[in-house]
Amino acid sequence: MNQLTISGAQFRDMIIAGAALLERNRQAIDALNVFPVPDGDTGTNMTMTMESAVRELRGLPEDADVSRVADALSMGALRGARGNSGVILSQLFRGFSRAFKGAATMDAALLSSALTMGSEAAYKAVMKPKEGTILTVSRMIAEEVAEMAGRGANVYRLVDVMIEAGERALAKTPDLLPVLKEAGVIDSGGKGLLTVYKGFKLSLDGDVLPDISEIVDEQETAVSSAAAEMEGIPEESIEFGYCTEFFIIHLNPAFCEADLDAFRDHLMRLGDSVVVAFDSDLIKVHVHSNAPGKVLQMALRLGELDHLKIENMREQNRALQAERKRNEKEYGLIAVSAGDGIAAVFGELMVDHVISGGQTMNPSIDTIASAVRKVNARNVFILPNNSNIIMAAQQAAALLTCNVIVLPTKTIPQGIAAAMAFDSSADVAANERMMTEAFQSVVSGAVTFAVRSTKFHGEDIAEGDVMGMMDNDLCSVGATVDAVTRDLLDKMMQKLGETDAAVTMFYGESVEEASANQLVEQLEEAYPDAEFIVQSGGQPLYYYYLSVE
Repeated sequence: MNQLTISGAQFRDMIIAGAALLERNRQAIDALNVFPVPDGDTGTNMTMTMESAVRELRGLPEDADVSRVADALSMGALRGARGNSGVILSQLFRGFSRAFKGAATMDAALLSSALTMGSEAAYKAVMKPKEGTILTVSRMIAEEVAEMAGRGANVYRLVDVMIEAGERALAKTPDLLPVLKEAGVIDSGGKGLLTVYKGFKLSLDGDVLPDISEIVDEQETAVSSAAAEMEGIPEESIEFGYCTEFFIIHLNPAFCEADLDAFRDHLMRLGDSVVVAFDSDLIKVHVHSNAPGKVLQMALRLGELDHLKIENMREQNRALQAERKRNEKEYGLIAVSAGDGIAAVFGELMVDHVISGGQTMNPSIDTIASAVRKVNARNVFILPNNSNIIMAAQQAAALLTCNVIVLPTKTIPQGIAAAMAFDSSADVAANERMMTEAFQSVVSGAVTFAVRSTKFHGEDIAEGDVMGMMDNDLCSVGATVDAVTRDLLDKMMQKLGETDAAVTMFYGESVEEASANQLVEQLEEAYPDAEFIVQSGGQPLYYYYLSVE
């Protein structure tokens, strides 16, 4: 059997290449989304997830083994995971981390195990797994790789098999998921995963891709770490306890760029959040380390020290934790929305924090977790208000120590109804029940436009057509916003079974107030028994959000 292996440095280069190739193909993967709503979906979400993974890799020493690289990949992807596709990708890499635990290099058996464990973790993360998706592609790749590994193929050959198997699996997705066949596309998530793996192969083959890590600013890494620490993370999770900052001035006459590179490498072995900025006659240094004395000793070899600051982050964290505990409240509410008007409505309903996001930008797991920490409550309700954010919210909840309840709201009207039902005097179980009943009783509508021509559920849709959706299902297609909105409301009223309903309409940033009021006057004539409320939502891409209850 061939004993060829892949080192930690090679694996890191593979990940960076996978991220770069994904970024290069992001728009094409976005375009594979079955439903033609104007959302930055699969390709964008997976790219941002991989960028977060690459950012995490920046803190590793050059000689990190595959175990440490896999851990950084898993942690970075999880923290930055956006949308369902990003969360699933993070779970796939979680399998890599488990399989490579303690390993210095990657051989064929370890790669096969990683793919299998990753696929299993991804399936477990999805409440109702569907075949014909990224899950299928990951499983079929893992199965073919396992078979070839059993025949004695080396790790380099297995990377080839990953691509070959992925292409076959991707080609089968339309046969497994009818909605893909109808639209004439392959699965976008599966395409994104295969693109990452193709980047792996390109790296091993020696092909040069743009280093995506160049777009990840080092200072951002330091700031992000500091922000997380100041939000009161558990003390045991602070690996490096001393934040050390200083300038090196009056550089030694013999100083050269090679000295700077060597100094930076030494720092990365001593800690993380390393920033070394050189400007002609001085060096700015930032590092988190458990040995600030060693850091200073190495720095003195380059010149004199100035503006020295060493802070004990563990002690800062203890003080912050104590302060947070004193100020902790019973309940907190978090909602995800886009548009100033919608955010203002949530604010009036005593929602503590509104995360900017929605169709065009799904917030990451880290963003959601950070919002929960800022709220500082024993019990926190999260209203995702989008089906593609629910999974990320659930993963964020699993990372937190407080009691987080993710209510699976899929629309803005559902989120508003849930927030209105919240009662600070009731217990957690009662609030969960009342808020769930409230959002489930609302009929939600949205009016937007098609970003491309397609066929969906037997309906021919042309690029630019106006689309009306009821509870996220397409129910009306037409040429004008007003006509589609009227048709949509008719169907929403039919679903509710009443005409004396309360109708709320939020008009988007592209709709003039006068136009919205004129449309409402027409609707009031059609439904004289209904009560209409119209206000600015300011939401992008959607002409109107409607709720009927």
